[in-house]
Amino acid sequence: MTLSLFGDVVLLLQVLGILAAAHALMHTRTPQGAIGWVLGLLLLPALTLVPYLFLGASRFRGYLRRHRGAAPRERSAGPSEDDEGRYAALVAMLCRPFRAGHRLRLLVDGDAAFEAIFAAIAESRHTLLVQFFIFHDDGLGRRMQQALLERAAAGVRVCVLYDGVGSHDLPRHYVETLRAGGVAIHPFATHRLRNRFQLNFRNHRKIVVVDGERAFIGGLNVGDEYLGLKPPLAPWRDTHMELAGPAVTDLQQLFADDWEWITGAPLPLHPAPAPDGSARVLVVASGPADLQETGSLFITAAINAARQRIWLATPYFVPDHSVRAALQLAVFRGVDVRVLIPSRPDHHTVFLASTMHAYYAVRAGVRLFRYQPGFMHQKVVLVDDDCASVGSLNLDSRSFRLNFEANALVLDRDFAQQVEGMLERDFAQSREVDAREYLDASYLRRVAMHVARLFDPIL
Repeated sequence: MTLSLFGDVVLLLQVLGILAAAHALMHTRTPQGAIGWVLGLLLLPALTLVPYLFLGASRFRGYLRRHRGAAPRERSAGPSEDDEGRYAALVAMLCRPFRAGHRLRLLVDGDAAFEAIFAAIAESRHTLLVQFFIFHDDGLGRRMQQALLERAAAGVRVCVLYDGVGSHDLPRHYVETLRAGGVAIHPFATHRLRNRFQLNFRNHRKIVVVDGERAFIGGLNVGDEYLGLKPPLAPWRDTHMELAGPAVTDLQQLFADDWEWITGAPLPLHPAPAPDGSARVLVVASGPADLQETGSLFITAAINAARQRIWLATPYFVPDHSVRAALQLAVFRGVDVRVLIPSRPDHHTVFLASTMHAYYAVRAGVRLFRYQPGFMHQKVVLVDDDCASVGSLNLDSRSFRLNFEANALVLDRDFAQQVEGMLERDFAQSREVDAREYLDASYLRRVAMHVARLFDPIL
């Protein structure tokens, strides 16, 4: 009887493995990912069925249909004759033009960023939209909690989104205290039966919008480590930015899309602020609900637009094929290609895969630098002397295909000059990577790097 039951279980697992393998074959985005899942599900269904249930899907179901008409869809009049024309394909893909007339402020590291954010929150009069991947119940988290409660008590409509997986250790009483104080707060959830068990689909955006007039976007989350208060990763190197101008409406809309997905209720938006500056801004939103791989295409387009230089800062350097090819082609064009990455790991598997990719990139002529003082978490792109991007997008498949992300692409020489100065200071505190980093590693560590690289599609 026991043997018969065991045989039935094995047969059931094999059948389920075959069905799941067929699903993986039809729906996995990359060939590498499809091969990995299909072989695992056919040969070892007992070990791979449960992981596939939580990690196998690569499309977010329902979101696109629900919000197809929600985001601004006006097209630009066409490529201009100036530098904006280099990004015509990106504008066409997003169906959203560069918006003119912005004032910008570059916020380097957590102290500057949260000082500006808390000051703006304190001045809010009508509506406050706050979205972060991570909230912690620590010093900074409780300061944020108090600031939000104060504005709710003053009659401001306060809406907060956080990611349920990114903020997995956020205690219930933190959220309940905010709700009791009049703050509308919700975790981002898959919200559909077909997505129900997926851990892949995370909302990684970091957006704050105050009264529809000014906004913040970047790489920081709400936790003491982002202020550099938690060794061994301290000091923490990150970048945020503040913008005022018409593109604030696009960031409002992104928040409203996510809000309606979670709550089912539309969020009234403030009218677009009047132009008040010279910078042009394009909000680049990406996620697993997109018809195309927006994140990867965005980075590829930025690299292809470079004529003199392309500098990138990312904590996780696991580029896909199109980004690797774009970087190599930029080297062949004579472009100054530099990538700033951490010297300390916060996720060991990703760090090992990044080290493998760094070796290949160095061999292709890309200059890589490891930031020495502490952990480097910023997501910044600098193109030539007139274009820069700040946001939440990492250079890995998770950001390219599985996370909801948001970046602001800026055409403005003054802002680009500020980003240049910031990155030059970072490079001055970095060690340039050469091939010896990989070649001098122990054999077992090199094996670990190659194994880690096998997981590229989900890193």
